[in-house]
Amino acid sequence: MKGSKGLYVKLSAYFFFFFFTWSSSYSLFSIWLGQEINLNGAETGIVFSVNAIFALCMQPLYGYISDKIGLKKNILFVISMMLVFVGPFYIYVYGPLLQYNVLLGAAVGGIYLGAAFLAGIGAIESYIEKISRKYQFEYGRSRMWGSLGWAAATFFAGQLYNIDPAINFWIASASAVILVAIIVSIKVEMTNSEVERAESVTLKDVGQLFLLKDFWLLMLYVIGVTCVYSVYDQQFPIYYSSLFPTEAMGNQVFGYLNSFQVFLEAGMMFLAPAIVNRLGAKRSLILAGFLMAFRIIGSGLVFEPIGISSMKLIHALELPIMLIAIFKYLAANFDTRLSSILYLVGFQFASQVGASILSPLAGSLYDQIGFRQSYLIMGVFVLFFTVLSMFTLVNSKEKLTNHTRKLQKVI
Repeated sequence: MKGSKGLYVKLSAYFFFFFFTWSSSYSLFSIWLGQEINLNGAETGIVFSVNAIFALCMQPLYGYISDKIGLKKNILFVISMMLVFVGPFYIYVYGPLLQYNVLLGAAVGGIYLGAAFLAGIGAIESYIEKISRKYQFEYGRSRMWGSLGWAAATFFAGQLYNIDPAINFWIASASAVILVAIIVSIKVEMTNSEVERAESVTLKDVGQLFLLKDFWLLMLYVIGVTCVYSVYDQQFPIYYSSLFPTEAMGNQVFGYLNSFQVFLEAGMMFLAPAIVNRLGAKRSLILAGFLMAFRIIGSGLVFEPIGISSMKLIHALELPIMLIAIFKYLAANFDTRLSSILYLVGFQFASQVGASILSPLAGSLYDQIGFRQSYLIMGVFVLFFTVLSMFTLVNSKEKLTNHTRKLQKVI
C-alpha cells in the first residue's frame, strides 16, 4: 500500500526513541528508589503500586479516546511533549517529593509516569498496531525497534548511573525531543468510512464488552499471569546487584544483562509473528505463561549470578510471544472497532489492577522472607493460572462472528 514503507520506518523510529527515553529514565528505577532516595522494600512497593493505580485510571480514557479518534495521532503527540520534561521532573520534582513524603511523591509521580509511560505505552502500541493492519506491515517487526531502543539505553545506564543518576534523566529528555520531531512528520490518511467507523464507537459499545464471559476469562489470564512479570521485574535489580561484591559492580553488570536481554527480545519480536501464526493465539499465550512460570520459579532456585542471569534472559522469549499473541487474540475474537479499548482495558488495565494488588504484597514478602522464597511463591501462582487458562481461554479458531452474535444478543 502507498506510503506503507515510509510509515513503517517512522513508526519504528518512534518506537525506538520512546523506549530509549523510557529505558534511560526507568530501567534502574528501583535501584534509584533504593540507593538514591533510600526507600525500603515496602516503600518501594508502595511507589510501584501507586504508579499502577494511576496508570489503570488513565488506560480506559486513553483507550476510548484512541478508538474514538481512529488513526489521528493526537495522543502520541501529547505523550511525546510530556516526555520532553522527564529529566527535570525526576531531578527537581519527583526525587525531592519522595524524600519529603513518600505518599505525596508517589501520587505526583504516579500521575506523570502513568500518563507518559505506564498508560502511554498501551496507547502507542494500540495505535501503531492499527496502522500496521491498515498499511499491511507486521506489527511485531515495528515493535522490535522499541526493544532495540530500550537495549541501547540500558547498555550505558548502569555506568552512567554510577557516575551520576541525573545523566540518564537528561538523556531521556533529549531523546524525547526527537520523538516530537518524528510524530510531527507522520501523516496518516483516513477515509470517510474509517472516520465514520471510529466515530460510531460509543460508551454503550464499551459497556457491552463487560457482559461477555470470554472478556472476563481473558482478564483472568492477564491478572493471574501477565501482570506478575512486571511485579517480578520491579525490585529484581536490587536482588541482582546484591549478588555481587559491590552494588556499583552489580548495577553495571545488570545494565549489560538487561541490554543483552532486550537485544534478544528484539530478535524474538522479529520471529514471534511466525511462531504465533503457527501455534495460534491461545496456544501462544499458554506457552508464554509456562515460560514465565519457569523463569520465576527458576529465579528462586538458583543463587549465583550466572544462574539468575540465565533465568532473567528467558524474558526475551516470553514477552514477544505474549505481546504478539494478545493482539492477534483480540483481533480474532472481539470487535476491531474497540481494539484500543480492548488492549488498554482487557490487557494493560487488568495488568495494572493485578500489579497494584501484588506489588505491596511482593515488597513485604521480599522484606520478610527474602527474594528467593518470594519468587517461588510467585512462580507457582503463575503456573496455576496458566494451567487454568488452558481450559478458559477462547479456542484460537473462534471467529469474530461468534462474538458479534453474542454482542447482538446482549444488546
